[in-house]
Amino acid sequence: MTPSESKALLPLLLLGVLMGAMDIAIVGPALPAIKADLAMDDRQASVLFNAYVLLQMIGTPLLAKLGDRVGARLAYITGIVFFAVGSLVVVVAYSPVVLYVGRALQGFGGGGILPVAAAVIATNVAPEKRGPALGMLGAVFGLAFLLGPVLGGLLLPYGWHWLFLINLPISAVLALGAARLLPTVKHPERLPLDLTGICLLSLMLAALVYGLSVLDVRDLAGSLARWPTALSVMLVIVLVPAFWMAEKRAVDPIIRPGLVASRPVMLTAIISAGAGLIQSGNGFLPVLAVTAIGVSESTAAWMLLPGVIAATISAPVAGRLLNTYAARSLILVGMALIIVSLLIYGFVPMSIPAFIVAGVIGSAGMGSVMGAPLRIIVLNHSQERERGAAQGLLSNFTSVGRLPGAALVGAIAASFGGGARGYQNAYVALAVFALALSVLALKLSPGPPTKRAAGARPPGR
Repeated sequence: MTPSESKALLPLLLLGVLMGAMDIAIVGPALPAIKADLAMDDRQASVLFNAYVLLQMIGTPLLAKLGDRVGARLAYITGIVFFAVGSLVVVVAYSPVVLYVGRALQGFGGGGILPVAAAVIATNVAPEKRGPALGMLGAVFGLAFLLGPVLGGLLLPYGWHWLFLINLPISAVLALGAARLLPTVKHPERLPLDLTGICLLSLMLAALVYGLSVLDVRDLAGSLARWPTALSVMLVIVLVPAFWMAEKRAVDPIIRPGLVASRPVMLTAIISAGAGLIQSGNGFLPVLAVTAIGVSESTAAWMLLPGVIAATISAPVAGRLLNTYAARSLILVGMALIIVSLLIYGFVPMSIPAFIVAGVIGSAGMGSVMGAPLRIIVLNHSQERERGAAQGLLSNFTSVGRLPGAALVGAIAASFGGGARGYQNAYVALAVFALALSVLALKLSPGPPTKRAAGARPPGR
């Protein structure tokens, strides 16, 4: 790779992640127009969300594994093509079912973009630059939630279809750039494809997503007694050990059992899932602002903007600090900021300044936790030929954590009578949960900074 190609590599990866993340951020502003145009009710809108999430979670490990087997170029282009085709199907959708298909294709393709990009950075970026580069990937998500509503406001007057049509030229640029810049495996090992693992994993994730989507956390016992939820739980219970045994027998498993059994990897994955739950629960912050302060819904949305900016800044800063400080230290600092933020929401009488200060503190902490530190730990404890799969595993744990977060906060708030006091109590509960995650993070090895960890050998099978 020439120096000019090396410089163009990171912008290419960041643009792909930005496109995928923005497509999540942009659906919210477009949803009212989509529902009106296709005569969809709220239940159909939830199916639209679940179709994307499910196929994203399936696409993440499969495309990440494809990258490990044949190189990042084919995996990245495959993800981009699925995403582009899905965008086109959404644009031409004439019924909710066609719309579901388009969003499912988008989810499958988008699921592979981030883990493949992270694996490329791990393989092709110098050790002292990996932290900042991975931090930039985290910053792109914050940037997407800044640009998403702005882009939605610019394009919605011309029709909601334009929000997805814009993905087509971007996808073409990304595919051409990937064909020129991304690495491939010259002579890939012709190991048998783990079809059993693929099928079991897909069924397990489908049961998990469906079970979490129909679970009523306000009536947990009653919800678990209903057959859709009970069947989903039973399927997950049965499929987890079946998948584990299949992966132990597979020549080239989708997820190496030794990776999952690695204590640092599993601790990191659990922390990532917990942070994802908190992140999802923060979706009720505008409701807190409306009920506690009395601002309008649009004003409450704008009050989140300083926090988004803080997350966009803190993620690359934390990545750069990985060259000086251990990942565990940055995770603990980030969790401390999240706890302080949640306690402000929970105990301080709400005002516009208090709300914004809490948002900036919490978002800065979330940017530190969810950015480079977690991904660096997984990279340091995975083999070179499974870096994509390891990053995919981390992404899926985050997604699983996000699924019940909002419902849990809503249920806690309702149990305290709703209103401002109910939501403040819910954020106190999240603060206690964040404290438990911090205790878990203390069990991570302190480890050296990225520069000194560059020569560490990952564990074997």
